[in-house]
Formats: sequence, structure tokens, C-alpha cells
Amino acid sequence: MQKQQHILTDNWGRQMDYLRIAITDRCNLRCFYCMPEEGIHYLPKKELLTYEEILRLTQIFSSLGVKKVRITGGEPFIRKDLMHLLKGIKAIEGIESLNITTNGVLTESFIPEMKELGINHVNLSLDSLDPENFFRITRRNEYQKVMSTLDALLSHGIHTKINMVVMNGKNEGEIISMAELARHKNIEVRFIEEMPFNGSETQQSKIWSAPQILETLRSHYPNLTAIQGDPHAPATQYTSPELNGSIGIIAAYSRSFCHGCNRIRLTATGTIKNCLYDNGVLDLKELMRSGTSDDQIKETLISTVKKKEKDGIIAEANRQNDAGITESMSTIGG
Repeated sequence: MQKQQHILTDNWGRQMDYLRIAITDRCNLRCFYCMPEEGIHYLPKKELLTYEEILRLTQIFSSLGVKKVRITGGEPFIRKDLMHLLKGIKAIEGIESLNITTNGVLTESFIPEMKELGINHVNLSLDSLDPENFFRITRRNEYQKVMSTLDALLSHGIHTKINMVVMNGKNEGEIISMAELARHKNIEVRFIEEMPFNGSETQQSKIWSAPQILETLRSHYPNLTAIQGDPHAPATQYTSPELNGSIGIIAAYSRSFCHGCNRIRLTATGTIKNCLYDNGVLDLKELMRSGTSDDQIKETLISTVKKKEKDGIIAEANRQNDAGITESMSTIGG
């Protein structure tokens, strides 16, 4: 097997070997920090990348040194025949790790097949362990389905991370109870600063910062200590003698982890985002559908990644023709 070369390198020397692919903008929850209660205007299916287009692009990215892929949405399990796509990606030479982010509502029945396929790990979105508060946050009564998915993931031995967005006045009182999941389970519970991608004009309330989250955790786990993890990971990881698993904190709003960024985002409509906070830098769908060759796409990707901003603060400041962030996280894949 020919060894991959890291060809996608930005002007800051960072090598992009991680591709996040949003396969749909649709979601079966209505989490208020992600979209308005009435939902968002979903795009016609013809505007979304086909599975064949996604596989073609993944093959191109693999040839440029990408070795890790994460499937996101919206909610990826809403899209039909998802397992067909996953099998196709697993078959691409050079892709070493295939992962999924899901809200867990529709996931449980697919878990045995995911295990057999070799899905490396799953990020499960879970913002509350109180069924009533779960409903208030998601605007849907699906708590039991999510918890059943969590149990099934663990019983099948699939490495699982819990993602909890910490929201002022909504669920900050559950930080400790959520962390306690890692006491008896070998999982990583990750606490994420709230971001402004809620599908409407954002008025930022008091953000629960990473230091605040850490202070709260240390009030309960005084021996909590940082551990050396993946230098490219957005989460700072911690462990404690009381925990079987670990705890992570993601400074998604304050963006203190950008120096180690190794990821590119592909939206469901085929737009490349060098950064979560830019508003799109390249339309790959248009290139493909206009007959552009793979080699031409590769050259365009190489030059596009070179323009990646140093961090998310600069990327947000340089958004083109956009007075502010008004898109939904559901449309960009997180």
C-alpha cells in the first residue's frame, strides 16, 4: 500500500487529515441552541450532495492525505441508506478511521451493523439527564430513545463520547450529574461552550466558559488533572481517581484550541468550510456538476486549504458579505 502524503497543508504548517462530512441539514430534534422552534427551511434534495458525490470527494480527500472521516448532519440517521454510504467510505484506501455524530433518536437499530462495519467511535449529543429538561432543550420527547442508544453503544463495545452543550440558565446545574456517567462507564463526557449557530440572529447571553465549567467540575472532583491527549483534538481531557472514563472540555466559543486544527468541513450542499466560523470558501458541488476533473478539484482544494485562517476569531471577522452568524448548526455539520 502506498503511503499517503499530507498534501493539504495550510500556511500555518497545519496538516489537514480529518474531514467532517454533513450528509443532511434535516434533524428530528429542535434544540434551541441549534435552530428555531419552527425549524429551518430545509433545502431541496437536489441541492444536497448525492452519496456518489460524497464518495467521490472522500476518495479525492483520501488521495490528499485525509485519513479520518466523521459523518454528521443535521441528524445523519435521518438520511436513507446511511449504512450503504458508510460501507463505501470504509472501503476507500487510506481512510483509517470512520466516526459518527448522532443525537441517538434513530440510531439504536443500526448499532450491531455499525459494530460489524468497524465504526471507530460515536459522539452522542446529550444535553440533559432529566427527561423534562431534555424536552425543554430539544422540544421533543425522545429522551428514552437516546438513553437506549447509549446503553446499546456501550454494550456493543463502541467507543462513545457524550457531548453536552452547557447553556446558561438551562442545564449548567447538571454538569456534575453528567460527569458522573464517567464514574462507572468507560466513556468520555465532554462539556462544550455554547456557540452562536442557532439559525437566527444571535444575542449572546452569558456564555458558560471553559474555565467556569472546569471550576464546577473541580468542586466535585478535587483531584481532576489534565491528561495528554490527541494534540489536534478540540477537547482538553481530564481524569480523576474516581472516574473509570474521562472528562473533556471544548472551548468552542472562545476557540482556544485552533492552533492544533487539522480538520476541514464539507457541508451537505457541497461547500467547503476551512473553519466552523467562516461562511464557506469553495463550492465543490458546482465544480463536480460542471464536469471538473478529479485532478482539477485536487489542485483547487490544495490552494483553498492554503487560505485557512489562523484561528476561528479571524475566520469569523473575515466572513464575506455577512453581517453576522445566522445559520443553524444543522446546516454546517458542527
